Amino acid sequence: MVAKKRRVIWDEEARDYFKETIAYIKKDSVQNAEKIKQEILLSTRELANEPEKLHAPDKYRVNNNGSYRAYELYHYRISYFTSPEYIRIVRMRHTSMKPEQY
Repeated sequence: MVAKKRRVIWDEEARDYFKETIAYIKKDSVQNAEKIKQEILLSTRELANEPEKLHAPDKYRVNNNGSYRAYELYHYRISYFTSPEYIRIVRMRHTSMKPEQY
């Protein structure tokens, strides 16, 4: 049986950080900014299929029952919440930043 594809939703804070990141990279290289933007967006779209199989549970999430997962791409850590109906991108942080539990 094929699993139902879920919607991918970005929290406002994660979306704002993503936009700021791309704008910052664009100051140095429009080409690199576009590449990173497209790769991150593609990686988040791929979550719609089987997010539980793609990435490990988020080790920085307090009391994580496995619904929060995370992965790294281009030195950015992307955390997301999985539910039967949707995937919510809850956080995006540069890996050089001090890890914070949430």
